[in-house]
Amino acid sequence: MSLLVLGTVALDDVKTPCGIRNNMLGGSASHFSMAARLFTKVNLVAIVGSDFPKKYFRFFEDKGIDVSSLHRAEGKTFHWEGEYKKEDLNKALTIATEIGVLTTNFIPRITDAQRRIPYVFLANIDPEIQLELLRLVRTQKLVGVDSMNLWINIKRKPLEKLLKKVDLFVANDGEARLLSGENNLIRAAKYLRNMGPKFVVVKKGEHGVLFFSDRFMFSFPAYPIERVVDPTGAGDTFAGGLMGYLAKAGRINEMAFKRAVLYATTIASFNVQGFGVTKTENLTMPVVNGRLKELIKFIS
Repeated sequence: MSLLVLGTVALDDVKTPCGIRNNMLGGSASHFSMAARLFTKVNLVAIVGSDFPKKYFRFFEDKGIDVSSLHRAEGKTFHWEGEYKKEDLNKALTIATEIGVLTTNFIPRITDAQRRIPYVFLANIDPEIQLELLRLVRTQKLVGVDSMNLWINIKRKPLEKLLKKVDLFVANDGEARLLSGENNLIRAAKYLRNMGPKFVVVKKGEHGVLFFSDRFMFSFPAYPIERVVDPTGAGDTFAGGLMGYLAKAGRINEMAFKRAVLYATTIASFNVQGFGVTKTENLTMPVVNGRLKELIKFIS
């Protein structure tokens, strides 16, 4: 079962206590795809500029990712520059953001075959662009969405419209509190559920994950990591593992969600151990399964 993801493909400059990297492959769809590819065929929908290195197109293809809907346009690729301080690696300080070709009224385009892919994830990008993609999809078994504080603050109405149309909402604890106005995460998750999505996942960084639905609720800790190198894309990696497993399993029930969250947590723990996608690009399922067993042992 294949998976369709819409999001950003970016060039990132990142500074952390462990070092500095420039023009790394980044973006919500890139990090998502590195995790989801471990379970299923990934179809990537995004736009890049004329400055986007050809080597990254080859990189995606070498990883088995379908880039037929990764379009190139005249202009600059979305570029993010951020810094993480030693005191709080959970929060990124944005130094600069260059929207680039995303400002030229990007309208996602997909192939006829991709319109029939039943598993769809709308990774972090403008909610109006997310709505445009959703209008193109004919078959929907599970549609998930991610967002961020920026869209909650400046495009709340389109985001609210979108949440009425999706099945799964993945948010971090800060986004959940901002959107709901609730400080308690259980009440925040209930509020988000009432906005439309049947399933709500609240990421709590190093403190784990809360899952909420009308029928069941659970919480798992994060995999303990002693040295965090670069947290960029950890949430997108988590979402990729979550949706990738669900697409492969072909089931949407409590057991499938629990297994999916455990896999997502495990893969995200690799992401933070290196800059960009350096730790997820070469991941294999035997390595992931080995750490998953450690996580389950840690929980039990």
